[in-house]
Amino acid sequence: MNRIAIDAMGGDNMPAAAIDGAIRAAKEGIKVVLVGREELLQNELAKRNASLDIYNATDVIDMKDNAANVRRRKESSVMKAAELVKLENAAAFVSMGHSGATMAAALLVLGRIKGIERPAILANIPSKSAYWALIDAGANADCKAKYLQQFALMGSVYARAFFNKSNPKVGLLSIGEEEGKGNELIKESYQVLKNTKAINFFGNIEGRDLFNDVVDVVVTDGFTGNIVLKQAEGEAMSLVSWIKDALLNNGPLVKLGAALVKLALRKVAERLDPSEYGAQPLLGVRGYAFIGHGSSDDIAVYNALKTAQRMVDAKLVEKITEGIAQI
Repeated sequence: MNRIAIDAMGGDNMPAAAIDGAIRAAKEGIKVVLVGREELLQNELAKRNASLDIYNATDVIDMKDNAANVRRRKESSVMKAAELVKLENAAAFVSMGHSGATMAAALLVLGRIKGIERPAILANIPSKSAYWALIDAGANADCKAKYLQQFALMGSVYARAFFNKSNPKVGLLSIGEEEGKGNELIKESYQVLKNTKAINFFGNIEGRDLFNDVVDVVVTDGFTGNIVLKQAEGEAMSLVSWIKDALLNNGPLVKLGAALVKLALRKVAERLDPSEYGAQPLLGVRGYAFIGHGSSDDIAVYNALKTAQRMVDAKLVEKITEGIAQI
């Protein structure tokens, strides 16, 4: 069934954010099912004079819980959302709750694509003129070269489908451009990627070039990738704040100039906003699973549902399954 399941209980602003975001998405033709405590969700929908499908889940895994608890908490909203995909009663599931629990639920319920040893989180990062894909953005702190090879393939499939790149360039994050730079994992991965015919391997890429449209996909381990992702998000928010401060606190002439560039700056701020995509896909599982920020609001939920629908329509999982057979 072509519905998107949203964990309506997981996250700081739930269930309100899930409900409001789902109502907005539904108005655009996206079929949504709310997963959570049925009575609570029905009451919230009634307050909004709205109607959406609900799948009852009596338990909630919150941020302080251990992700390992997922296995025995089968009635939790995130497990029930994954179950809907497994039962083919939903095409994808989205959770803005505990990221570790969401990954665990996807792995336990959906399983891995044959040939994928470690599913990975892919993050869309804005660059000078477009977006680039960072993989892994936090699922696997410790990696082997063959894992990075699989990440590279999944990232390439994604870039072809969503960035309209016929032959996306794949870069390996390192401390230098030269082939011999990096730790043992990076040096071994370089050789593996260089000899992988299924991808267009660019070579090493340094942190200073990440935002300059040098490559379309950046491959790294999840520990490094998560630091890069959070640093990029934090720096973006800080830059917007610094610019706003400079424009509003340096006299009347500067304030006048601020009024002239307000629209342009707003567009930049929107591109830098993590809620633009809403949630990031967990690639490598046999189904569509998406992980969002715990602080997500209704706009992020709305965008996450749109992102999920796009990936389902593009048959991304099927394309990854076909692509992994090439390596």
